[in-house]
Amino acid sequence: QVQLVEFGGGLVQAGDSLRLSCAASGRTSSYWVGAWFRQAPGKEREFVARVPWTGGDTYYADSVKGRFTISKDSAKNTIYLQMNSLKPEDTAVYYCAAAWFLSTMVNDYNSWGQGTQVTVSS
Repeated sequence: QVQLVEFGGGLVQAGDSLRLSCAASGRTSSYWVGAWFRQAPGKEREFVARVPWTGGDTYYADSVKGRFTISKDSAKNTIYLQMNSLKPEDTAVYYCAAAWFLSTMVNDYNSWGQGTQVTVSS
């Protein structure tokens, strides 16, 4: 199992930027993919972005493509989510997750962080 801890949430205004970090510990070598999901009040958890742990193509949800960038620092066992041009509809709890294979489905990810709140005011 791998343990994930998110950092970097907060309250920002529309158009601002924010960077989230996710520090991984434990058996990180057994996982293939790191990803970010988010869950807004009253809505289901949804995929945001993913990155293969050992390198490769990133993949984004259409709603964040061109505004968000996922990246990783293998030496630090950390993945990041740079969020630019934030919108009020980006308001949600953001979760870091890890999986053994490429997927955008919540149920395919078996390690989760505790979540960090991102609030974007208009």
